[in-house]
Amino acid sequence: MTQAIARGNSGTLRPIEVSFEFFPPKNQAMEDRLWQSVRKLAPLRPNFMSVTYGAGGSTRDRTRKTVVQMAQETGIEVAAHLTCVEASAKEIDHVVQTYKSAGINHIVALRGDPTSGIDGKYEPTADGYPYASDLVAALKKSPDTIVSVAAYSERHPESASWQVELDNLKRKVDAGADQAITQFGFEPGQMIDFLDRVRGAGINIPIVPGIMLQPNFEGLVRMSKMCGASIPKWMFNLFEGTKDDLVTRQLLTANIAAEYCTALQAAGFRRFHFYTLNNADFAYATCRVLGLKPQTGDAG
Repeated sequence: MTQAIARGNSGTLRPIEVSFEFFPPKNQAMEDRLWQSVRKLAPLRPNFMSVTYGAGGSTRDRTRKTVVQMAQETGIEVAAHLTCVEASAKEIDHVVQTYKSAGINHIVALRGDPTSGIDGKYEPTADGYPYASDLVAALKKSPDTIVSVAAYSERHPESASWQVELDNLKRKVDAGADQAITQFGFEPGQMIDFLDRVRGAGINIPIVPGIMLQPNFEGLVRMSKMCGASIPKWMFNLFEGTKDDLVTRQLLTANIAAEYCTALQAAGFRRFHFYTLNNADFAYATCRVLGLKPQTGDAG
């Protein structure tokens, strides 16, 4: 694993680790782009790569295929996403065993969004794992399973207060979660404040900031509304008038990600999780800013 070195607030040198998130391709063109991205990022020796998991059967099948192939081709640890939505506990257990038989022991355990849409009411699946904490507890019955969970630095849209948000995260931690990956954000101070809240609640697992790399600003705005993440006013000002200027949007996206990560790096954060959207360029450039360099030789 490649590790860059950052100097924390105490002056102590600390290693930096990164991970990359992809989504399963829907067609041949998207598949080609996915594997181009994987092959470009693999030499950076990420801590792991993860693949998202939708509610539909075909999406889930594509996820399983992509996860297994990614592990086989790169030799890098791969994390498979799992949700509680529209699946019985028996079905989920079968998927987990399928992964384990392929040597995949890292799961990103999520409740999942309501099937009626992000604004709908979540209803646990009959005979399923009701919430992420229940899924985590089931996964950790196998001591070799690594479990990542979600965290929300601005609170989940369904959390009425910070106490509700922190209590939910603590349930997942008490169930055995190994680390929490946050929703994306753009204000370093907000992430630092969140870490203070988490530590104040007695939660001591690693908190990994999620880094969004989306040059389509209109798409980013839609995404933020769905997940409750805010976009600061200064970003609206930066992207104003760039709808038909792809190059400028790309440069702004890379610069924003680099400045955000650098600020968090200086504050002592040592792990970063990049939402690549299956495009390696922005993640690769940001990692270089953080000090990571590709290494030659096999990834395993």
